[in-house]
Amino acid sequence: MNRSVRAWLRALVCAVRAARRQAGLRRDEGMVTSEYAMGIVAAVAFAVVLYKVVTSGAVSAELQGIVKRALDARM
Repeated sequence: MNRSVRAWLRALVCAVRAARRQAGLRRDEGMVTSEYAMGIVAAVAFAVVLYKVVTSGAVSAELQGIVKRALDARM
């Protein structure tokens, strides 16, 4: 890369960093509202899938069998 282009890019980066510092901005401000919404939608979708799996006939019967064996165990 040409020296003048490097110098120009370096100056641009320094100017942007200075402007962000002056404005009180940090590199990572956290999630924005749309990211929170997408996270909630993904969590709800995962919860629905997990609920469907756990309440399915085979899994429900297996869980009941595990609980029954645990309650019938001798101490």
